[in-house]
Amino acid sequence: MRFKLLYLVIIITLPFKGFSFTSEDDILGRWISTKKNVIIEVYKSSNQFKAKVIWFDDRDDIKRPMRTRLDIKNPDKDLKNKRILGMDVLERLSYNPDKNRWDNGLIYDPQSGKHWSSLVYFNTNMQMIVKGYWKFEFLCQTLTFNKFKN
Repeated sequence: MRFKLLYLVIIITLPFKGFSFTSEDDILGRWISTKKNVIIEVYKSSNQFKAKVIWFDDRDDIKRPMRTRLDIKNPDKDLKNKRILGMDVLERLSYNPDKNRWDNGLIYDPQSGKHWSSLVYFNTNMQMIVKGYWKFEFLCQTLTFNKFKN
């Protein structure tokens, strides 16, 4: 009977072992959105994680290629002339081992010029889930990313 119980516990927990991200640095690297319209690079600076835009789909306006697009919706007048390409759009993230996620972040949306609270975690498909939310986590926009392979 003991072996059957042990076997059952192993069978039930084995599939979840592969989905556990235990290292805070598992978030690092290049990620492409599932919509394939943006690639970000997540990096670590001091004790916080950040992400910058390294490519985005600019076919919506061929007269304004990606390298020329500026952050014109930024509420800070001094930043309106900053290029979107290379811009940090996610910052202040810190790894929370108790919740196995990165939280306390701030995400910036250049299309609206607004900042939102953010958190990041991995789903069971090994995809990076980025949530930008206002006050409550359930009031959010979610972006899903796959690891980008050059």
